[in-house]
Amino acid sequence: QVQLVESGGGLVQAGGSLRLSCAASGRTFNPYAMGWFRQAPGEERDFVAAITWSSGSTFYADSVKGRFTISRDNAKNTVYLQMNSAKPEDTAVYYCATNLGRPLTTPSRYNYWGQGTQVTVSS
Repeated sequence: QVQLVESGGGLVQAGGSLRLSCAASGRTFNPYAMGWFRQAPGEERDFVAAITWSSGSTFYADSVKGRFTISRDNAKNTVYLQMNSAKPEDTAVYYCATNLGRPLTTPSRYNYWGQGTQVTVSS
């Protein structure tokens, strides 16, 4: 069993920055990848970014490419999402999750999820 705990969400003005963290705990933790998804009210859960756990290869949704950066600290079993140049349309609950294997953009390929952290970007 793996537990994921997100933190770092909050209110930020448009153009500002936030850093989300996701700490994993459990007896064995060795996912293929870690991902961030987000879900706005009334919307589906959308892929944001993913990073492979062994090699650190990164993947981004087009909507965040160039603004967000995903990174990991294998020693701490923690993944981060640095959000820069935030936009009001980034407002959502952000979830981290562990990936079983490709594809990385599909929620059904993720087996453990955190509880989510709210990010609100004001205009």
